[in-house]
Amino acid sequence: MNHVDMKQAITAGKTSLGIEFGSTRIKAVLIDERFETIASGSYEWENLLKDGYWTYNLTDIITGMQEAYREMKQEVERKYEVTLDTIGSIGFSAMMHGYMAFDSTGELLVPFRTWRNATTGAAARELTDKFQFNIPERWSIAHLYQAILNEEEHVPRVDFITTLSGFIHWLLTGNKALGIGDASGMFPIDEATHDYHESMIKQFDELVAAKGYPWKLKSILPKVYNAGDQAGVLTEAGAKMLDISQTLQPGIPLCPPEGDAGTGMVATNSVRKRTGNVSVGTSVFAMIVLEKELTNVYPEIDLVTTPNGSPVGMVHANNCSSDINAWLGLFREFSEAMGQKVDTQQLFSVMFNKALEADPDGGGLLSYGYFSGENITGIEKGRPLFVRSPESNFNLANFMRTHLFTAFGALKIGMDILTKNEHVAIDGILAHGGLFKTPVVGQKIVAAAMNVPVSVMATAGEGGAWGMAILASYMINKDQQEALEDFLDHKVFKDAEGQEVQPDQSDVQGFEVFIERYKKGLAIEQAAVDHLVEKWRD
Repeated sequence: MNHVDMKQAITAGKTSLGIEFGSTRIKAVLIDERFETIASGSYEWENLLKDGYWTYNLTDIITGMQEAYREMKQEVERKYEVTLDTIGSIGFSAMMHGYMAFDSTGELLVPFRTWRNATTGAAARELTDKFQFNIPERWSIAHLYQAILNEEEHVPRVDFITTLSGFIHWLLTGNKALGIGDASGMFPIDEATHDYHESMIKQFDELVAAKGYPWKLKSILPKVYNAGDQAGVLTEAGAKMLDISQTLQPGIPLCPPEGDAGTGMVATNSVRKRTGNVSVGTSVFAMIVLEKELTNVYPEIDLVTTPNGSPVGMVHANNCSSDINAWLGLFREFSEAMGQKVDTQQLFSVMFNKALEADPDGGGLLSYGYFSGENITGIEKGRPLFVRSPESNFNLANFMRTHLFTAFGALKIGMDILTKNEHVAIDGILAHGGLFKTPVVGQKIVAAAMNVPVSVMATAGEGGAWGMAILASYMINKDQQEALEDFLDHKVFKDAEGQEVQPDQSDVQGFEVFIERYKKGLAIEQAAVDHLVEKWRD
């Protein structure tokens, strides 16, 4: 599309906008009807540890959204000399799970409790046993039930609970809606009805009946929508909140808000059965679209859905890239202290590529990038840890390989359950996230961990915000009865080019050696939790 055509398309609103609230960045991506990015904006942020809970405050949530939108809008004006006053469709996505509870006036009752909090173990175990369905600690229903077990004062006042994406959508449309993928991280979904599982809803209400709360569970959950549904329109107040320059017009249709798992599946064209994707960031998760139900209940495996309701086996590890970023920050400090100014992208590229020169198993080194508790391995608090023996082959290459391996250590334990215990077939994995901006290295590490081919598409750097924009576009541009997977195959990805890396058997065997060291060393990590004093709390 040439410059004039693009200008006309923007003016006519032949565009879709996706805004995703990631763990460290809020990103806005505007796409055209050919799904190409027109402009983008972002806002960096970080979660806070407040009163023992990982959270983001409401001011940062709103400010971050406005800044990401403003930056995207300014790029449109700079490149095409038009003021963005309308958009064809909009969608919001965010980190899944967690707990945002409101009273009937819309007041947030307790600070937003994110997925990162490993504080709901008792609730998760009891609900898993009750439902005979795995309820992970980060799920919204686990947070609600833990608040009940703790007899927290706010619980009787609850009128609505939702996720971060559901909150933003409600704020801008007035509609308490949630896409089915994000909803499946709040409460179990019935594949047959594409709604919350009715019998489990009934079991929960019976479980808490003696408390005499003035609400039933279904009444405080958001309504479930499927991909392609319209889930509201931008209100006048919502338009003014999103665009502080107040040129954006209300009435723009919004698609169902989704979780970052769903947008990751869309961004990697992984919604068909036997496909899978891995999303890498502060946390890491792998999702495999299942052909059949699992034979057992596993605490390591979440059962969620695609944005159009197909069952997905999801392995979610709380910790991934944070410790790598911390170490590279230290290396940057060293370089600067030596008088060398270092480009961030170059720093990551050089250090990651060193990992390819390492011993297959990382030379006997061991690390845990646990900034927070890790559900899969049963560690309740974060203690980033690096340890070696005098016999370890301690060099830069092994140091980097060890930190890249351990970023996928907990994920590997969960994936082995799917592939070795349940014999789930996977044709290939599509990967996305910032770690894959350095070509090949991240793919080789993931291929070694999972022993399957791993591909990265050219759109990998766009990530979930682009996937959310695609879901917004699907709502207004799909043919009648066109399934999401067909829309993605035949329209969005028909000319997509990807780079596939096959697993190297030496790396696969090296990872198997490493993961045994990782499992046996968990007692060291637990000892750090037990004995390393946090000066502000212990």
